[in-house]
Amino acid sequence: MPLNCSSARSSVSTRRRSELMQTIAKPPETRTDTTVDDLHGRQIADPYRWLEDGASAETVAWTEAQNAYTRSVLGVLPGRADIHRRLSELLSIGWVSAPRVRGQRHFYLRREGDQNQPVLCLRDGVEGVERVLLDPNTASAQGVVALDWWYPSWDGGLLAYGYSTNGDEWSTLYVLDVDTGKLLPDRIERTRYASVVWLPDRSGFYYTRYPRVGDVQAGDENYFRKAFFHRLESDPSADPEIWVTELAKEDMLSLGGSPEGRYLLASVFKGWDRSSLYLCDLLRPERGFVPVAEGHDATFEGTIAGNSVYVRTNLNAPRYRLIRVDPQNPSQENWQEVLPEDPEAVLQWALPAGGNLLAWHLRHATSSLSVFGEEGTYRSSVDLPTLGSITALSGQWEDSHAFYTFESFALPPAVYRLDVQNGNTQQWAQVSAPVQTDDFVVEQTWYVSRDGTRISMFLVQRKDLPRDGRRPTLLSGYGGFNVSLTPSFISSIFLWLEHGGVYAVPNLRGGGEYGEEWHRAGMLDRKQNVFDDFVAAAEHLISEGYTSPERLTISGGSNGGLLMGAAFTQRPDLFRAVTCGVPLLDMLRYHRFLIARLWIPEYGSADDPDQFPFIYDYSPYHHVKEGMAYPAVLFHTAASDGRVDPMHARKMAALLQTRSHGGPVLLRVELQAGHGVGKPLAKTIEEQTDLWSFRFWQLDFYPYRA
Repeated sequence: MPLNCSSARSSVSTRRRSELMQTIAKPPETRTDTTVDDLHGRQIADPYRWLEDGASAETVAWTEAQNAYTRSVLGVLPGRADIHRRLSELLSIGWVSAPRVRGQRHFYLRREGDQNQPVLCLRDGVEGVERVLLDPNTASAQGVVALDWWYPSWDGGLLAYGYSTNGDEWSTLYVLDVDTGKLLPDRIERTRYASVVWLPDRSGFYYTRYPRVGDVQAGDENYFRKAFFHRLESDPSADPEIWVTELAKEDMLSLGGSPEGRYLLASVFKGWDRSSLYLCDLLRPERGFVPVAEGHDATFEGTIAGNSVYVRTNLNAPRYRLIRVDPQNPSQENWQEVLPEDPEAVLQWALPAGGNLLAWHLRHATSSLSVFGEEGTYRSSVDLPTLGSITALSGQWEDSHAFYTFESFALPPAVYRLDVQNGNTQQWAQVSAPVQTDDFVVEQTWYVSRDGTRISMFLVQRKDLPRDGRRPTLLSGYGGFNVSLTPSFISSIFLWLEHGGVYAVPNLRGGGEYGEEWHRAGMLDRKQNVFDDFVAAAEHLISEGYTSPERLTISGGSNGGLLMGAAFTQRPDLFRAVTCGVPLLDMLRYHRFLIARLWIPEYGSADDPDQFPFIYDYSPYHHVKEGMAYPAVLFHTAASDGRVDPMHARKMAALLQTRSHGGPVLLRVELQAGHGVGKPLAKTIEEQTDLWSFRFWQLDFYPYRA
């Protein structure tokens, strides 16, 4: 039953929170050291530098003590058992992906019920009987083996796929015979984020992988991704390298190809705002990879269909356009624009399918889908169920049908089959949800940021809620790397919504909701715009009568964790509680760990004297003031995170526990888990139970009967 947030209930819960605060012991002691760096003439103290070494016995013991302290606080919170029960129901809501079609075979992912990991399913024919092809849940009793990626051969007879363990994403490549279900002897390690292009006869494939540990200087094994060719049942250590052009170690090389096996397409990404594209004609291998687009301050993403290469680019088009390239004459003077830039929408992708082009746009951060002829002539628009998000689009040039996945805040994911010729759709797969989605309303509002820029924001809440300034509100954000936050079905949010909470998601600069100019307005020396946009969102929610600082909690992860750190260090008065996940927080040293040099084009580097000042100005770890009353903060990270080093959360928690005179500061370090990809459902339920229990506690908002 939804909670009635009356003043009587509030006084009861306030008393409970006060009583709990009095029983909480102090956090474990953390020693400091005297490390001081001289950065461009400025002395920067780093008293918790020793916590960067996650493998040291001292750091391991300290982390164990922090986890025990956090467990002692969160484990006794009122209502926790009820929260766990409802989250177990909500997080058991499954999901399904749009299929990749190879011949008559439809490959797709599905997760149902209490499965820790999604399984790869197969249908022979569009109406075929579903059968499980790969089930990573059988590979680990703890559910810590995950399917990272998978590529069927062009005829669907063989499957290359990657398994990783404990969320580290360092995949090992395997090859499965789809007909017999037997594994081939091929094993290739270090295939993180792999791209695979099969030969038409299935005798081998092109692929990408990272160098083996020990083959390069320590630390560089996270970079230098290269492309190779592998002949089935041969020794992978002898695989010839197919890309010989020198690349920077941070460049991300990926491969694509044509079904008939003639062309190989190579993309080289230099951060999230620049890339290059190259084409190799395998009938003329002596020419090597010929540049299609190189040296531009823009991005290029291509796919081969028919006798053309279709390329989505923001070159001279910040909201993107589609060009067609003749693979025999790929130079820029021969490009043909097929879909020009739409000044009112951002082109997310244009899929060549059924001899047509399916154009997927974002209009004010919601999806639209239209059918165009191969010459760019408009044919029809596809009716989507509501304002929401297409999350996947798949199909082949030769097929008459394509598939897309659609969802919204109050609409679970479903897969639709689209007749490319007439634009008609029918539902192909769906999931059921034990949620009364009709009880909730979604609206999009606009507010003004510090510099006058208008920002859009989604609000989700129960239909019957008054705007009384007392609504417990969860504000989340990201704002970076060209990532768009659009309406999505987040099942755990219904625990909040069902009991009268408000959920708010602003479209901050740094994201991709409004094109590349929007992205660049929130990167490098303009990163502060992201934090200003987020703070303005909070102020808008307060001024418009949704909530108050005592009833406002914020949440974000990864780059969104950096956002959380900047928000509460810059405006500690504005928020009651913060959940900060797998965060970047020490921005002066972030690029020295794991794969973080990849992000220098987005953030900059403190090693650069011109970039140091603007990075230092917002780096959360360097702006925690002694004696400040900061909000309650729960940092959550993972020991096997291969993207953002857990040292950020460790150092920030130690510093804040020492200096803050505000709410409790807790650190939760998950073992046998990584950045989030591949996290078992069981671990996700436990983590979410901790996060929601913390929020309800801090906001005097308990989803249980007194």
